[in-house]
This record gives sequence, C-alpha cells and structure tokens, in this order.
Amino acid sequence: MDLKDAKTVLQEELKALEAEDALGADDQKTVVLDQQSVGRLSRMDAMQRQAMAQAVGRRRAGRRARIIAALKRIDEGEFGFCQECGDDIPDGRIALDPTVSLCLPCAKA
Repeated sequence: MDLKDAKTVLQEELKALEAEDALGADDQKTVVLDQQSVGRLSRMDAMQRQAMAQAVGRRRAGRRARIIAALKRIDEGEFGFCQECGDDIPDGRIALDPTVSLCLPCAKA
C-alpha cells in the first residue's frame, strides 16, 4: 500500500468514525431515573444501552487515536517503519491495518 492510498483509507475511516459518533451520541447521555416517566425495566434497558454505547465510543476513540498517529507518521515520513526497532513493516501487515506501528516480532515481544 503506497502512502497516498494509506492516507486516503485512514482519512475515510476517520470521517466514518466521526459520523458514527454523531449517531451514537444520544445513547451515551445520562439515563434519567424518573420513576414516574419510565418503568424499572425500561430504565435498566436504557442503562444497558448507555453502557454499551459508551464502550463502543471508547473503542472508536482508541481507533481514532491510532488513525491520527498513523496520519502523523505519514506526514513525518515514518509510516511503514516499526516504531520500536526501525525495520520495515511488511506491506501485507499494513494492508490489513494501516494503523499498525510495530513489526510482527516487536508486536509479539
């Protein structure tokens, strides 16, 4: 994968993450515990949806951080090189996940 393709893929994924964040924002809001307006099971369901939405949001935030770091490595000319040992990261590994920052031996260590 060349740098231009990698950058395009990463930027598109970043836009998709932002769109997903906007769609899931309501589910992450605090659950109102007003017994007059909602029954106990409905509140429990809402709290479960909130917890699940927050967990998904944390995963997206982690992915977003990895994408931003990869875009920074592209801009700095460090993309495709292991951040630990400096060796080349194989193209196949980068094609599977352009955010990888370690070669396989360093990732296993």
